[in-house]
Amino acid sequence: MKLAVVGATGLVGQEVLRVLEERKFQFDELYLVASAKSVGQTIRFKNKDYSIISMEECCKLVPDVAIFSAGGGTSLEWAPKFAEMGTIVIDNSSAWRMDPTKKLIVPEINGHELKIDDRIIANPNCSTIQMVMALAPLHVKYKLKRIVVSTYQSVTGTGKDAVQQMMDERNKVEGQKVYPHRIDMNALPHIDVFTENGYTKEEMKMVNETRKILGDQTIGVTSTTVRIPTIGGHAEAVNAEFYHDFSLSEVRETLVNTPGIIVQDNPKNNLYPMPITAHGKDEVFVGRLRRDESQPNTLNMWVVADNLRKGAATNAVQIAEFMLEKSLVY
Repeated sequence: MKLAVVGATGLVGQEVLRVLEERKFQFDELYLVASAKSVGQTIRFKNKDYSIISMEECCKLVPDVAIFSAGGGTSLEWAPKFAEMGTIVIDNSSAWRMDPTKKLIVPEINGHELKIDDRIIANPNCSTIQMVMALAPLHVKYKLKRIVVSTYQSVTGTGKDAVQQMMDERNKVEGQKVYPHRIDMNALPHIDVFTENGYTKEEMKMVNETRKILGDQTIGVTSTTVRIPTIGGHAEAVNAEFYHDFSLSEVRETLVNTPGIIVQDNPKNNLYPMPITAHGKDEVFVGRLRRDESQPNTLNMWVVADNLRKGAATNAVQIAEFMLEKSLVY
């Protein structure tokens, strides 16, 4: 099996390589791809040096699976070319997520939708993935009516330059600015660009992607996304209204028994999910479970996950594993 990692020098690409090694993903050949300025450089992976190659060269080599983490423009240009050669492209950008001809996949939730002729598969937005992981099993039991979510998102979601801006500000060093304002010691209610309706693209991703993944266009979703000066992962305050009532004990039991979820919900002992403890983990952490006492059938929860892991790299590798396990690679 020939595997390609596109965008191998970026934050997500580097995390993909770590996840591949940790999960002992099996391949016969590995191609690492990055921008033209990186071609010829080497990356060490599993005690072997791999030379970075160009997109053109990689496409000609026809990998069986290519995990793209190189931005929307690159994906729009190159994913169809790879797919035409027969490669399965698993894309981490937003380029294909809302394309009605492409699947938007979280394997634990809707992996069953994948078919052998799916050549371009979209990996959802990081903040969407962790929220639907926590809500999907509850949607099955109680049926979601409306979601109100506020996010507190790591600078790693923007990339290496954003991390550098935060550290420069922390160390009182002048450097390149990625954000329109200072990020260290601050909170920016501004992720991606603003759209005509006053929401950001990130906020609208959470609305539209949630409905697509859960397969229910009737769910009301409203979102406020905020960038904060942390590195370990994204956190979300989620308020979910259901059509059917629930007991907190049953909700907790359902989540405890959901693969990929870890419940940390013991406030008396100061146990609840945090980015610092989610960092480097593949699971989605859920806590602060409590009823919304202002209206019926409504639950409050706090959801945290490493945005570079389950929010990007791990989910992409899990899609590849699923395709191989179900013999959907030819």
